[in-house]
Amino acid sequence: MSKLESLTPSACIRGILPDVLVTIVSVQWFGTDALELTYKDPTGKVANQLLYRYDEDRLSLVEEGRPWSLDGDGALFRLVSEAQRIRLAHLFDPVLAVHTSVVEPLPHQITAVYEAMLPRQPLRFLLADDPGAGKTIMAGLLIKELIARGDLQRCLVVCPGSLAEQWQDELFQRFNLSFEILTNDKLEASRTGNWFMESDLVIARLDKLSRDENVQEKLKAPDCRWDLVVCDEAHKMSATFFGGEVSYTKRFQLGRLLSTVTRHFLLMTATPHNGKEEDFQLFLSLLDGDRFEGKFRDGVHSSDASDLMRRMVKEQLLKFDGKPLFPQRIAYTVPYKLSALEASLYTAVTTYVREEFDRAEALQNERRAGTVGFALTILQRRLASSPEAIFQSLRRRRERLESKLRELEMVQRGNIAAGVVSNGISVETEDLADLDDAPDQEVELLEEQVLDQATAARSIVELKAEITTLHHLEELAASVRRSGTDTKWRELASLFGEIFTAVPVPVEINA
Repeated sequence: MSKLESLTPSACIRGILPDVLVTIVSVQWFGTDALELTYKDPTGKVANQLLYRYDEDRLSLVEEGRPWSLDGDGALFRLVSEAQRIRLAHLFDPVLAVHTSVVEPLPHQITAVYEAMLPRQPLRFLLADDPGAGKTIMAGLLIKELIARGDLQRCLVVCPGSLAEQWQDELFQRFNLSFEILTNDKLEASRTGNWFMESDLVIARLDKLSRDENVQEKLKAPDCRWDLVVCDEAHKMSATFFGGEVSYTKRFQLGRLLSTVTRHFLLMTATPHNGKEEDFQLFLSLLDGDRFEGKFRDGVHSSDASDLMRRMVKEQLLKFDGKPLFPQRIAYTVPYKLSALEASLYTAVTTYVREEFDRAEALQNERRAGTVGFALTILQRRLASSPEAIFQSLRRRRERLESKLRELEMVQRGNIAAGVVSNGISVETEDLADLDDAPDQEVELLEEQVLDQATAARSIVELKAEITTLHHLEELAASVRRSGTDTKWRELASLFGEIFTAVPVPVEINA
């Protein structure tokens, strides 16, 4: 005799079928005195039967069942257990992001992420390793580790426009992180009116955020908070302290805004310090506004930023075997003496550049003066390049200024008031800083436009005088070009000849 309560799944009982043991599959009770028994006979056939209290006399328990038998979906159980294992993986694998990414990190990258950044809660940090250290990889490892630990859901990467696609490709290919790049089309097609709230992993161009006030208003929305904001080339967000006053750029103001809308804030740059302590402290105020707030006073304020930043130069970067990551660089200057013709050209162009710089500083237009100064800097760089480069630059500049002169003279002949000579192109200081990261083709195009059009001349008379000077400089450059001598190339070729003795090197270039 067996009680109905002893009938549990997986139990074997006698008395249901004549002279046959059956295995209980499931039991469903109806009140306290009746149940529906689902059983399986030795042939595997499944059947049901209602049992009542008076049936207990004919039932005998042969083998007890398990009260909590694992008879669920095995694939579903494996899925749930694997999800739980992954959720807790960081407790057992201290470098989980390394093992789940397509990267082979170097020692300094591992220490940056797992020793310098992850232990900081919240993270306010400046990663200032030298170029080539792999700061993008470090940021990717940090993002993936924070996701694995449940500390990151929304992340914003701010970078120069030319690097946006590179960031997107690196994060997806190496870390399987699908970031979206902010565009005007996405902002306009937003269902809620704030695209930032609809996307968790975002890459935004620095100038798009700094110059578009409408986008900044969306960033300020109360519900638009970020778990991590990463700013690449963060030195572009610095401010300038000059003459007792602080010049706050749009990018610096953007940095302040980003600092307030995120829990973790990471700045990355290879050039954090421009040589001015006061500017450096303004930059650090983006990370700790309370600590670096206030007017800078030389000798009073000091900035020990060792707890806010890490900087490793190339000489400190090592492989796992202890060997230097970069080969040793030995730099030295090879002096050489210009020919008489080259020296006269160099002196004449340098004098022209110096005089034009002085005239540019006298302009009452800061943007125009900066553009002219940039053009003159390009000209001096071409002078140091080769006779052919300076000749072509002088020729193009003279032709463009002559074209501008003809336009002004036509305006005068038409009895229309001719104003001050203006530049055909104007470049902001912040835009000039972007050229360091812009593609070579874009840099060359902008340099040619600025070099050919920017002038400090304020009247037709001054413009004619500059054109006359350019004629003289162009003739000098043509003479050097026709002479076929290039002392700089001759010395460089001779140096290469000493290093690669087996390789024949020409000693002269004819224009």
